[in-house]
Amino acid sequence: MYAREINGDLYEFGVSGKLFRNVLIMYDRQTKSLWSQLLGAAVDGPLKGTRLEMLAASFTTWGVWRREHPDGLVLKKLEASRMTYGGYWQSQDAGILGEKYQDERLKTKQFVLGVRINGQPKAYPYLRLSEEPVVNETFAETPLVVVFDDRSASGAIFTRTVGGKTLTFKLAERTETAPLITDEETGTKWHGLSGVALEGQLAGQRLTAIPATPSFWFGWKDHFPNTAVYGE
Repeated sequence: MYAREINGDLYEFGVSGKLFRNVLIMYDRQTKSLWSQLLGAAVDGPLKGTRLEMLAASFTTWGVWRREHPDGLVLKKLEASRMTYGGYWQSQDAGILGEKYQDERLKTKQFVLGVRINGQPKAYPYLRLSEEPVVNETFAETPLVVVFDDRSASGAIFTRTVGGKTLTFKLAERTETAPLITDEETGTKWHGLSGVALEGQLAGQRLTAIPATPSFWFGWKDHFPNTAVYGE
């Protein structure tokens, strides 16, 4: 998800019908520049080199979203949803165009949660996060906590520094909609996917979310061939 404001002006985007390394290419209606969905950057046209501001967003199930946000807005579709990509999901083919770079650290269509910090990319495999739903680490000189719920395939990444203090988190419990985590330093309980402190010394505070991208491995590593991989 990206903000569509550029230098104070609002832009409208559409689907160009083009692909680059199997990733959708958008266009803006104002300048007809072409934009990479994954990079959030214009790759051709008058705005080439311009980057959109990436926003934190959730990739989750409708059931989880509805329970967590009963008053949330929903984009109304013109027709009912239908599953048209069953064969694509089951196949290990690398999209329509094939792979640009070979990298066998993960299987072609393994899902990862990708992040870029200070220009450095890293991928967190869903399979690894299913086994380790709370990850404390430092990447690109930034203390991070990665939280994952395998039931809804929802993940979130936050900085784990609050008020100048770096916290260490662990899983406290699982609710219907999200994991709850606690920090060892204060014992505060936090909502694992929103980063909000629910009770304890830091109640009411919120961890700073780092925008992350769910992606197939083949798409992520073809755009970021120098990516680090958690657990590798």
